[in-house]
Amino acid sequence: MNIHRYPENPLITPADVPPSRGDFEVVCAFNAGAAKYGDEIILLMRVAERAIGDDKVARVPILNCDGGSPEIEIREFDRSDASINFGDSRVICTPGRVYLTTLSHLRIARSTDGRRFTVDPKPAIFPDRPSEAFGVEDPRITEIEGMYYVAYKSVSPSGICIGLAVTKDFQKFEKRGIIFCPENMDVCIFPEKVNGRYAALHRPVSGFSGSPNMWIAYSTDLINWGDHHLLLEVRRDGWDAERVGGGLVPIRTDRGWLEIYHASDFVGRYCLGAVLLDPNEPHKVLARGGSPIFAPEAPYETDGFVPNVVFSCGGLVGGDKVSIYYGAADTVIAGADMSLCEILDSLA
Repeated sequence: MNIHRYPENPLITPADVPPSRGDFEVVCAFNAGAAKYGDEIILLMRVAERAIGDDKVARVPILNCDGGSPEIEIREFDRSDASINFGDSRVICTPGRVYLTTLSHLRIARSTDGRRFTVDPKPAIFPDRPSEAFGVEDPRITEIEGMYYVAYKSVSPSGICIGLAVTKDFQKFEKRGIIFCPENMDVCIFPEKVNGRYAALHRPVSGFSGSPNMWIAYSTDLINWGDHHLLLEVRRDGWDAERVGGGLVPIRTDRGWLEIYHASDFVGRYCLGAVLLDPNEPHKVLARGGSPIFAPEAPYETDGFVPNVVFSCGGLVGGDKVSIYYGAADTVIAGADMSLCEILDSLA
């Protein structure tokens, strides 16, 4: 498989993104949905910020919705407190609750060539309700009849659910509320109806049995989803042994729906793979590759906030070229081109 990583990589780093407020610092800029809008290539990226702390105190931003209007609250944790676990840079584990060390919002980066991006100075979608108390993350953008639908993770102490926002100009966004309840993530809405219904990939997570597998659901209104089908399971002896989930918005091809998905193994290495779905009944798998089509190899993919990760939420297709924008090591955004035909030919 020929992968052409952009020589400009990484395209966007935390240093390129101004923080949303003066006492915050941007830790990660990654996992962007992608869309073509007019002459622009739009990346709607996840920006993870943390409150500036020091060696003695960790400061964690949380959206407090207990009062009238939602407000950012900063909670402080004494690093010398033996009852608190600071071992994972992503979370702080107290005896009563787990807190994310960062609060994420969604920010737009714009480009005319797909390589050089200008980051908007302010967030596009910011947490503003209880289901988003720990932030909003990992958007996928689907264009349907001139409207752009953004499915994104809403994270809170109650779990991870999926929110939906809509825009027609990437200036104003209207939140439509929760479309998949906890625990669920990695929702990718198909770009057109299939047999009169909308379709979406999603990844429910059971706390009792089962694995983090990919499912598919159908809807008549993009809000209420049903007719769920188990679509893609983990393979216990493979590169996708620990979890699988949607990546890019599914791509219609003359062979069926191509889905470029992410998966991880039991040591936390995230790669991208490919699966081909039936064009008329996408809950049926036609072919699935045995090996990843894209694995972390470049230094900005193997070293970072979370090492050995390539994770894509968006890409663009032009002819035989698939331009994939991906989060690398959960820290930066990078880009790569692949051949659509080569991906399809790689499927068993």
